[in-house]
Amino acid sequence: MDLQSETMITESIRGLYPDHQILAEEKASQESDSAYKWIIDPLDGTTNYAHGYRFFCVSIAVEHQHDVIFGVVYDPVTKELFKGIRGGGAFLNGRPIRSSVESQLSESLICTGFSYDREGVLVNLFHFNNLILEARAVRRDGSAALDLCYVACGRYDGFWEISLNPWDVAAGKLIVEEAGGRISSFSGNPCTVYDAEILATNGRIHEQMMTLLTRGPSSNVPRK
Repeated sequence: MDLQSETMITESIRGLYPDHQILAEEKASQESDSAYKWIIDPLDGTTNYAHGYRFFCVSIAVEHQHDVIFGVVYDPVTKELFKGIRGGGAFLNGRPIRSSVESQLSESLICTGFSYDREGVLVNLFHFNNLILEARAVRRDGSAALDLCYVACGRYDGFWEISLNPWDVAAGKLIVEEAGGRISSFSGNPCTVYDAEILATNGRIHEQMMTLLTRGPSSNVPRK
């Protein structure tokens, strides 16, 4: 299903913009001299999909001169379409969305995801242990793109993950930013979609999560 979805998306893009670059999770990447790059996750949450767990999506972003300017995340189960436009806001099924106003980590619902490599799992278990003792609750749903969108619309107050790839976060990162949220590395530095770790919050609990995420082992775990 990943491959079928990716083929459908990339063939449509190539039909309209044959010179654009494409960075896709599976096999359809395309390099060129174009200033535009499409960053595609054709099925984010493949394990969920394969097991009938209804939390997965399609994520598509457009990058222009190394800056993501447009992103969409579509959940085919709920038929929710999240959209972000650089400088133009964030939307859910056409309606503007904003991140939450919760200011206390102790009252926040936050989420994370785990990589498929043992080293990454062990590192994130350390962070999970620290955060679950301080937050109201922690969830792990298995789709970084949807997790970011849930931060953007206020369902989650914060999200962190390591060992990520550009297609996991490109659209969701923009949607959070345009919804008034904050994105950074665990140490608070600016991060791009090509960095392996991300912290996304409503902005109000960002420093509290940073304090916990900068404890213990390094999160600079290589992608696999």
